Amino acid sequence: MSSRERILGRVRRALADVPRDDSPYERAVVRDYALRHGDRTPAETVDLLAENLADYRAVVHRATFGELPPLIARLLAEHGSRQVLVPSGLPAEWMSAADVTRVGDRAESTPYELDRVESVVTGCAVAIAETGTLVLDGSPDQGRRRITLVPDHHICVVRVPGQVAASVPQALGRLDPARPLTWISGPSATSDIELDRVEGVHGPRTLEVVLLTG
Repeated sequence: MSSRERILGRVRRALADVPRDDSPYERAVVRDYALRHGDRTPAETVDLLAENLADYRAVVHRATFGELPPLIARLLAEHGSRQVLVPSGLPAEWMSAADVTRVGDRAESTPYELDRVESVVTGCAVAIAETGTLVLDGSPDQGRRRITLVPDHHICVVRVPGQVAASVPQALGRLDPARPLTWISGPSATSDIELDRVEGVHGPRTLEVVLLTG
């Protein structure tokens, strides 16, 4: 008997006395939980997002559409970025003030090529205020998942309040589960057995979030 057969056998025995329920999944699973915690205005929800992003050690900026291009240019210059990965669908005006070499999001790019890119600039699908989480879904302004996992510096632009959801249940209602979802809560970090925090092990060491209004 294989390990697979043994595990499935244990599952069958554990479920032997469970009544059969042929209800569709969406009716069988009760979803009477709260969709959010408290009532907030859109501005208060954005403020909560900024607070929780900062709590995860992301660097938060606020800008209007007119302020965005020089802000991105300044952030890239401060990081010393010369090569910047830019998804194909990123609005061209966002990068219009940056004097950098733009690298395209190509399927054939190797991890070594991506590692030579200092920064990546993307949009996002949804930002979750209660958890300080950014969700990317591979849309044209976000690119392939790997481009936000290899470069050391990620600038993510969130359109507020339109792309901000108060809670995880509300965010899930906006997302397509068939898309490649990447959930980001702060820069990449881990800790050893003594709880010494190390950043940049599994992804960008620096996450900068621009809350774009206008």
